[in-house]
Amino acid sequence: MFELLLCSLFTILPDYLFRRYKQGKRIGKEITLFSVWYELRYGIVACAILTITLIATIFYFHPSTVNVSSFFRTVTILPEKGGRVVEIYVENDQVVAGGDPLFRIDNRVEREAVAMAEQRIAEIRAQMDVTRADLAVAEGNVEQARGAYNQVRDELEVKADLLSRGNNAVSRREVERLEVSLTTRQGGLNAALASKTVIETKLESLLPAQLANAQAALRSAEAELSKTVVRAGVAGKIQQFALQVGDFVSPVLRPAGILVPEKDGETIYQAGFAQIATQVVKPGVITEVTCASLPFEIIPMVVTDVQPVIAAGQFRPSDRLLEITERAKPGTFLAKMVPLYPETVEDVPLGSKCVANAYTNTHDQLEDPEIGAGRWLFLHMVQTVGAVHAVLLRVQALIWPIQTLVFSGH
Repeated sequence: MFELLLCSLFTILPDYLFRRYKQGKRIGKEITLFSVWYELRYGIVACAILTITLIATIFYFHPSTVNVSSFFRTVTILPEKGGRVVEIYVENDQVVAGGDPLFRIDNRVEREAVAMAEQRIAEIRAQMDVTRADLAVAEGNVEQARGAYNQVRDELEVKADLLSRGNNAVSRREVERLEVSLTTRQGGLNAALASKTVIETKLESLLPAQLANAQAALRSAEAELSKTVVRAGVAGKIQQFALQVGDFVSPVLRPAGILVPEKDGETIYQAGFAQIATQVVKPGVITEVTCASLPFEIIPMVVTDVQPVIAAGQFRPSDRLLEITERAKPGTFLAKMVPLYPETVEDVPLGSKCVANAYTNTHDQLEDPEIGAGRWLFLHMVQTVGAVHAVLLRVQALIWPIQTLVFSGH
């Protein structure tokens, strides 16, 4: 409407003034409702052509969109395991820091598992103490068996030497008895050494392995016990938290609430522009935004990134062929914007509904010394219609609250 009124000032109005004061025709006399088209045909045609050209120029070089918002993520408060709530530490709308406890579920089974794991570790350590004592006994047995073996061996060597010299004081039967006794003593020594080896192996390998397994079981039980206390993963504000003692929560069926994380870094606004504006909206383009939650205000922003793909074209492999007509609706391309002055969006809640205008900057092209007169004039016209679009955005910022409050009934 604004473009039509503006164009009529330069087309229909001059045509009417010419016919009124040059030809003497008056409205209601020569110019009536039935003859207005014939009398003002040149002005009306010129107005239509100029309006269409102006609108096309404005919305191509300075595109706009009503699909603008500052998205934010939420964290669902879920326990890692199901259980019945026995203690609650926070309230709804409370601000929490990362790691703060939120609530606790029944942990009797987990505490018993921890106690059993600790008891098992104590038993294994007691076994290690007993095994060390057994090792000392085994070492004594080895020394005793070695002493008995050495005694019989020495006696056998002496008597065997005497027998070989023909000494009648030693009989062959006595030497044979000592040989059998030496063999027996050797077996006793070997048995004592084997018993010592078994105890050493048990002390050095078996019991440490059992202790390591018990300690791992304790850590696992403690981890399961820690899961019964649900903590805040990030700093933020708790919303929709209506949990009561005795409620049953589950990681699948029953979440406890929502945690809205605190703002970290600058606020990024995402705008969906029509695909025809792809060649105009680039990183570095200046935009202006007005939001429903901050009426009568214009927020200057700059485009920092443009998504290289259009979401409407994505697909997931499935068991049916892709039907192109199902995707006939053209999608928008995503542009990310940040405010030039961060303080201008401090009072704008995240997720607010906004509209945006993007403005083509022809300043660098106008400074080209080799630019032609026609292109120079065209680029100046583009800049001028950008000012018109900026005026339209400000008019929209003024009308939006009135439209919402008066005509929408909200």
